[in-house]
Amino acid sequence: MECRRRGDLRSDTPQADRARRPRVRAGRVGTVSTDRAEVVVDLDAIAANTAVLRARVDRPLMAVVKADGYGHGLVPAARAVLAGGADALGVAVVEEALALRAAGVTAPVLAWLAGPGEDHAAALAADVEVSVNAEWGLAEVVAAARATGRTAQLHLKCDTGLSRGGATPADWPGLVTAAAKAQADGDVRVVGLWSHLAYADAPTHPTIAAQVAVFEEATALARAAGLTDARRHLANSAATVALPATWYDLVRPGIALYGLDPLGGDPAEHGLRPAMTVQARVALTKRVPAGAGVSYGHTHTTDRETTLALVPVGYADGVPRAGGNRAPVLAAGAQRTIAGRVCMDQFLLDVGDDAVAPGDQVVLWGPGDGGEPTAQQWADAVDTIHYELVTRVGGRFTRRHVGTAGVAR
Repeated sequence: MECRRRGDLRSDTPQADRARRPRVRAGRVGTVSTDRAEVVVDLDAIAANTAVLRARVDRPLMAVVKADGYGHGLVPAARAVLAGGADALGVAVVEEALALRAAGVTAPVLAWLAGPGEDHAAALAADVEVSVNAEWGLAEVVAAARATGRTAQLHLKCDTGLSRGGATPADWPGLVTAAAKAQADGDVRVVGLWSHLAYADAPTHPTIAAQVAVFEEATALARAAGLTDARRHLANSAATVALPATWYDLVRPGIALYGLDPLGGDPAEHGLRPAMTVQARVALTKRVPAGAGVSYGHTHTTDRETTLALVPVGYADGVPRAGGNRAPVLAAGAQRTIAGRVCMDQFLLDVGDDAVAPGDQVVLWGPGDGGEPTAQQWADAVDTIHYELVTRVGGRFTRRHVGTAGVAR
């Protein structure tokens, strides 16, 4: 995304990362906001989605809350999924897990994305489960276990065909042997064996059966090596809703918890409801004549006298620049396409003679039952996936949580 810096913050600093995230609005949960632009998150929807998925699989569910809860707020999302019946939480990096612990979340947490020199000691001290892909990673975890005097709760990841994280079939036997020794020595306890699917969102794709076969072989080898207490987990959101054969001992959904269909269809078909609404208030309206060029490059030209409405968010706030002349919003009771290019801080709507005034609300996406577009509609319009949209929205948007799921009383 273009221009994600704010002020003079370097883009690789923690301060810059915080600046990119929606700001959490202070005040009572559920209060009405008059903010310029906000992301509204329905915690009750997250809890209900979790309950639907947990009932569907009838086995332990690890709710993935990485990437700031998929843009919904790390800690509130974690508390909501736990209220909905999640058994454990999954995050990408140790820092996310430690943030949950600092907020008082005591549920089991797995952090799975680690590079050389990772602070495994901090993870173990906070009772965070960790994952390794290679023998060098296992050696670092063992060193942290010995330094802290704590047995590491360990997951081993195998690469079954995604060619991303995980030990390859060639490297897996060595990792398993080393892990079995570390477990015998009391440095680790292997509690998980896992992998990730490449084509779960295409449930009939032949790679699924191929990956399942590799996973079966890998887990059988681990069992034969004595790692008999480890739970197997393979299913992401798409597999959780569409591939029961991949559920094994534990499922690991992410985007579906937030009410978005991982298969790209209607989430209601799976009993899910989108939890995020993204909205802003009109900052300015003006009448312009026919033939007026609109926004940079005049990629939209008015074909009649009309009203233009300026919406004060842009690509610096996570509104895709590609949405110009393509993406829909709800304004004055109707869906309208953004007129002209999306700018860094704003975009425009051509509303004709409809009544629109400064302060009126414009909804970019939401559940869709109020006539507003959905995140899936936006994804289709700008040729991306809804995962990217909900996790990138930020900048000057504030975030407001509504509902009571997981909220302390």
